[in-house]
Amino acid sequence: MKNSETGRLRSALVLVLAALGGSPALGPESASAAAASQPPAGEAERLREDMRRMIATARDRVFPALVHIHVVTTMHFGGKETKGASVGSGTIISREGHVITNHHVVDSGTRFKVTMADKQEIDAELVGDDPLTDLAVLKINVSQLKDPSSLAVAEFGDSDELQVGDTVMAMGSPFALSRSVTLGIVSNTERVFAGGMGGDEIDEFESDRGSGIFTRWIQHDALINPGNSGGPLVNLRGQIVGVNTLGGAGNGFASPSNLNRRVAEALIKHGEVPRSSIGISFKQIDKTGYREGVLVNSVSQSPPGPAARAGVRAGDVITKINGEPVTVRFAEQIPELAIRIAAMPIGSTIAVEYVREGKPGTATITTEKMLKDHGAETSLRAWGISVEAVTERLVRELRLSDPAGVFVTGVRPGSPMGLAEPGVQGGDILRAVGDKAVSSIADLIEIYKSISAADPAPEFVLVRFERRGKEHVTLIKPKPPKREDPPREVPKAWIGVAVQPVLRDLARHLGHDGVTGFRVTRVYPRTLAAGSDLKVGDLITAINDTKVQPKGMQDAGMFQRTIRPLRIEDEATLTVLRAGQTLQIKVGLERTKIGPEEARKDENRDFEISVRELTFFDRDDNNWDDSVQGVLVEGAERAGWAGLAGVGGGDLLQRVGPYEVTDLASYRKAMEQIAKDQPERVVFVVLRGTRTHFKFAEPDWKPVIEGKADEKK
Repeated sequence: MKNSETGRLRSALVLVLAALGGSPALGPESASAAAASQPPAGEAERLREDMRRMIATARDRVFPALVHIHVVTTMHFGGKETKGASVGSGTIISREGHVITNHHVVDSGTRFKVTMADKQEIDAELVGDDPLTDLAVLKINVSQLKDPSSLAVAEFGDSDELQVGDTVMAMGSPFALSRSVTLGIVSNTERVFAGGMGGDEIDEFESDRGSGIFTRWIQHDALINPGNSGGPLVNLRGQIVGVNTLGGAGNGFASPSNLNRRVAEALIKHGEVPRSSIGISFKQIDKTGYREGVLVNSVSQSPPGPAARAGVRAGDVITKINGEPVTVRFAEQIPELAIRIAAMPIGSTIAVEYVREGKPGTATITTEKMLKDHGAETSLRAWGISVEAVTERLVRELRLSDPAGVFVTGVRPGSPMGLAEPGVQGGDILRAVGDKAVSSIADLIEIYKSISAADPAPEFVLVRFERRGKEHVTLIKPKPPKREDPPREVPKAWIGVAVQPVLRDLARHLGHDGVTGFRVTRVYPRTLAAGSDLKVGDLITAINDTKVQPKGMQDAGMFQRTIRPLRIEDEATLTVLRAGQTLQIKVGLERTKIGPEEARKDENRDFEISVRELTFFDRDDNNWDDSVQGVLVEGAERAGWAGLAGVGGGDLLQRVGPYEVTDLASYRKAMEQIAKDQPERVVFVVLRGTRTHFKFAEPDWKPVIEGKADEKK
């Protein structure tokens, strides 16, 4: 190669590394040679422009198809339903609106929103997910697009062509912010993760929980952060070469596009990825002393899986599969073997040759469908129980004699199921409720809805369940007593002031050494105290000749305790120290005001919002006069309908939909009517600080039916 060409390539390398944020490690001589062979300024500028255009062109081929995903999650455990939220990224891969992303982004999702490149927010539904590769496919509602014909679609590249050192871009919405692109290089094209420090075993083959057995990850250093999950890894041709899944400490890990494509096609076609299983986990022969084959690390025995039934044992070394030699020296080779077996048609036969204690052997294994760990799940809120479908895997692991029934995942303390004697527990199998057998979650839901709608409701319902092979029966009260508002405290005498205890040290600094008492911090307006001569800063030392002089913070309640036994509508004479002078001030006594702790409350399960009535002290704290009406929001579940709309604790709720809210009774009436009408959109008008805000909730009324099974699993 001519010196001029060498110099030009070196200059291009310098420019590329500069674009990547690094610099080449050149020695003094090399650096001098590079400097001497720098291209003219015009050519350097052209090289920079070429690199910039290459990156921009690749970016623009994928960026329009990049989407931000917002997920409302619903989990069932502990006898209750818990909502949450997650965010991630994805890429549109078909004209029909299919979006590829990560399984962990959509896991437990019940509602999906996709934000397009042009900021349109579109509904989406889950087509299918695959925990074993941490991949999933959503499908956006194309009919909601302004122009469905303009839908941008990205294409897959060939991940097998990637080489260490190739330039790649990571795209996504980090931290749920607007879309971004980062640049880096491929560090490794076949990374696998072993367990523990110095471990050499990757995820087990026979479980749908892990995500490593079928994946050899692309490791790269294009920066990714939370929110990038599910976003594309892109080559300089503008093709998807991976789906970013993990990141941290300057490293990113993406599953390769050739795997992405196969999984996406299966999910779109079947809603799942059908895989064959033989009940074996493998281990590489590195460090075992064997020169060929793959070690059988474990064999499913409880009950026996296909390999165990065929006579294969843990410790055998398989040397051939269907007549083809097999050698797995390193962990990176295990995913390739696992994929090969899983891709075989379910029910096919596999002829294996193995070595056991130095002697050869053969076996014929018939594959079976890889089973899922989890089935559909739901919660029956009124009964305080969360349940899951009984899967074939659960039948095997628990050695159940009958697959009928539902698996109890949790019971809420104090609920009908928890208060029964004996109480139902997590791990039990529900077999029957009342006189009806429970064969599935659907059966249980129908029974639950029927009992809940019964009028009059039965006082007791018989429940039959199995626990560790033993059949139990118990009685539950299906409808607990309606919760009443807590009783008010009996009205007592009160003086309309707020006070703070003044102890010895503080008294000395205030200039009245040795004189303790209660300092007035607020004289409440619209009270009898406001019409008296009491002022902020007065030190009250006695009430009707009874001294109120605290010695420590344990006496902070002395002032109120001294007043309460007095008669309402009488007068009290307060001994007050003001500016060094002692005064006697008469103040009328009135009945105690309701405080936040005694305020009546309401919890709405549809919108997952809790409110309470407005109190005298709320009005005073916020400088609200009597014209300000509403109910105070104590809390809103972050991923509930009200929470997603932006309603939060501290808001004063003044209108729900078309209904004005002036107090707790009008609020309850409004929410009951909203539940009957089930509108597509509900407007919450709230006062936050000094400003009115309109919050728009978009309820999904279908899941409000208690006991709806989550079929996503």
